[in-house]
Amino acid sequence: MTREAIYHRPKNNFAYAYDTKTLHIRLRTKKNDIENVTLIHGDPYIWKEGVWQYETSTMNKIATTELFDYWFVAIQPDFRRLRYGFELRSNEEVIVYTEKGFFDEIITKVNAPYFCFPYLNAEDVFNPPAWVRDTVWYQIFPERFGNGDPSIDPKSALPWGSEEPTPTNFFGGDFEGVIQNIDYLVQLGITGIYFTPIFKATTNHKYDTVDYMEIDPQFGDKETFKRLVQVCHENGIKVMLDAVFNHSGFYFAQFQDVLERGASSKYKDWFYIWDSPVQTEPVPNYDTFAFTYMMPKLNTSHPEVREYLLEVGRYWVREFDIDGWRLDVANEVGHDFWRAFRKEVKAIKSDVYILGEIWHDSMPWLQGDQFDAVMNYPYSNAAIQFFAQDIIQAEEFANKATETLLMYPENATEVAFNLLGSHDTPRILTVCKDNKEKIKQLFTFLFSSPGTPCIYYGDEISMSGEMDPGCRKCMIWDEEEQDKDMFHFVAQLIRLRKENSAFGNYGTFQFVTASNETNHVMYTKTFEEQTVLFAFNNSDKEITVDVPFNLKGKKITNLLTGEEVSYGVEHVDLVLAAHGFVVLEF
Repeated sequence: MTREAIYHRPKNNFAYAYDTKTLHIRLRTKKNDIENVTLIHGDPYIWKEGVWQYETSTMNKIATTELFDYWFVAIQPDFRRLRYGFELRSNEEVIVYTEKGFFDEIITKVNAPYFCFPYLNAEDVFNPPAWVRDTVWYQIFPERFGNGDPSIDPKSALPWGSEEPTPTNFFGGDFEGVIQNIDYLVQLGITGIYFTPIFKATTNHKYDTVDYMEIDPQFGDKETFKRLVQVCHENGIKVMLDAVFNHSGFYFAQFQDVLERGASSKYKDWFYIWDSPVQTEPVPNYDTFAFTYMMPKLNTSHPEVREYLLEVGRYWVREFDIDGWRLDVANEVGHDFWRAFRKEVKAIKSDVYILGEIWHDSMPWLQGDQFDAVMNYPYSNAAIQFFAQDIIQAEEFANKATETLLMYPENATEVAFNLLGSHDTPRILTVCKDNKEKIKQLFTFLFSSPGTPCIYYGDEISMSGEMDPGCRKCMIWDEEEQDKDMFHFVAQLIRLRKENSAFGNYGTFQFVTASNETNHVMYTKTFEEQTVLFAFNNSDKEITVDVPFNLKGKKITNLLTGEEVSYGVEHVDLVLAAHGFVVLEF
């Protein structure tokens, strides 16, 4: 038994409160090293004649990766307290794993060295907004979605879609363009819109905020925005705005005052200025986003800066009834600020969704006191590397996806923001080199995964585009130029996600097959008595694969075609076309 591979730690993704009654306990062991694991658990204060009273629960192996196995059990302690350890059995030995290491037998004496979950406090439960779990997002880059009011176009605006996008050109997208096309989003099945920044700025992307309290005039005014939120809500669509609190724009009034007055500016401490006078060339002498002099970093530990930005968070929730904040470059802002931000906005609207832009392991931000979720790039990247780019094979894909699903507590994973592309990445069709069967595989994986999925505007009609600015083309509204087959396919997946609990965000996800030889994967989603099997062939040739379940006498439904079959034999072979896939419910 490889003891150095055995790992557990309370109060993180290995032991956490799933709800006010339930604790989730996970354990990691070396792959194929342990036959079974039993949780030893009991209340820390129940003793009889000097002996600690405990019970045992069998743990289930829920996942396997290249190096490790993962075990899981859900426990509901009678008094919301738990002392616990693990009994591990292999073919050769039995050991007990505790907070203080390994023992040969279960210890029941005073000061037994077990792990401790001191008390399941309701206020410590990670409690994201319930509505997010069932939401399908659609990301809109406002300058490029629809021009509904040409009278407010920037003076330099070009005719819609007349040129390729550049970092500096404008086409006049606005709020009216969204309002006029709301029926399109309803038809697709969208229930949430994520807008990139709408606040006053000088660029087409608006990440260089000039005034956080004003809407950029090219999009409309505050009354138009109120009407947009109202129209969205009337159609069952939530609204999430994008805020940049890590840095301001160069023309932010307070930074301009620093440029003008230098050390005598009352705003000099709003930023991280190294010396005076302030300079931008050859390199800025102040902290910035990356090394971009146009985006000076804000000092969020300064009381005035904090209050200004906290009021931004409060204002747009309080006055416009928005439903969420997506927070740009969230990992570079102090944790203390985000704790305050959460308290302030949740005090106004308790079920506001707080989403951080973080591209790496984000456990420190997902303790229930800061964000509800992060943009789940590690999960998306694994799928893109496998299905789209062919740079990893089936086994590595299954390992990477599994590791990401276990990276956070389950209640955080259920609202993780899953996406295939955004304004910061090449279009997924371009990544797939125009192979639309690969696109369909990726969409099927996206919509059947735990978390809340997001479509980047136009991907559902097969828009293409390289990295920024190529991925920011004008939305195609000429129906003859839209890929209607892809639109209807995505709409079908969204309907399945909403109507079929196992397919959607209530099924337990588990890989059952991953073969490098044929480069195919299978996973199941299971909810109550319902199981949905997903099988993907990521090779250029037709393959025949065995379904690893006894299907004799069971009614099988192909969820994508509606076809029903009943097999008279236990083992069934599936024929998968090149880059083909099936979704079977039984």
